[in-house]
Amino acid sequence: MEQFKHIGVIGRMGSVQVVDTLKRLKTFLLSRDLHVIIEDSIAQLMPGHGLQVCSRKMMGEICDLVIVIGGDGSLLGAARALARSNVPVLGINRGSLGFLTDIQPDKLEEQIGDVLDGKYIVESRFLLEADLKRNGESIGHSNALNEVALQPGKVTRMIEFELFVDGQFVYSQRSDGLIVATPTGSTAYALSGGGPIMHPRLDAVVLVPIFPHTLSSRPIVIDGNSEVKIVISRDNPTYPQISCDGQVHITAAPGDTLSIRKKPFKLRLIHPLNHNYYEVCRTKLGWGNRLA
Repeated sequence: MEQFKHIGVIGRMGSVQVVDTLKRLKTFLLSRDLHVIIEDSIAQLMPGHGLQVCSRKMMGEICDLVIVIGGDGSLLGAARALARSNVPVLGINRGSLGFLTDIQPDKLEEQIGDVLDGKYIVESRFLLEADLKRNGESIGHSNALNEVALQPGKVTRMIEFELFVDGQFVYSQRSDGLIVATPTGSTAYALSGGGPIMHPRLDAVVLVPIFPHTLSSRPIVIDGNSEVKIVISRDNPTYPQISCDGQVHITAAPGDTLSIRKKPFKLRLIHPLNHNYYEVCRTKLGWGNRLA
């Protein structure tokens, strides 16, 4: 197991709970004689902190481990920035759901101590990259750990588009859009749209229609290495939005083409040794426990 000596810390802004956890984490890490580096955006929350400060992008270059304090949304943002650097990421849950952030704030010292002692497991999660083209030229590009979604935007009207997978025509559709989700994102927006839950180790992508006009339109699971292409009809009356993890938004126009494929690098996500994906699902989704 890797030995972590340079620890980066990223936190969600605007939360008193995050600040409290940040201070507690700082005290714990310094007590273990570790080099602590905090993101510049949260440095202002701790006047006189005395720690090294750097940007999120630079953090991936100089840290052995990055700890994210917040919810799944905070970790999604960190993942898009850090996956390229191959630095492992660990999440302290200060959000509501916590599918990706394993560490409980009240067990911070115990659980992070175990990780620092080499007691952890590492999962690789792939990301998607989305490229929007207009008249053959790229006008928007972003990454997603959960999903890339074609949505109506400000005007709630159906979108007309054609779907291609690996160059093969799949269907034309009128709907509120389409969600293209990774296994990581299968328990997020795609799940609320009626998509299947996919184990994180699967090398697959799910295509989930959003309120399709035809009842026969159903989610489709395809190979993770497939290239998905969505062509927005030139007769479409509105300007849809492309959303990446619900955090990055690109406005499309009639006739635009959206291409989605797997990125060449992956996020390294750290879990405690007792991490159990099915237990996480039981807890977060309210599944039943064993019979008495």
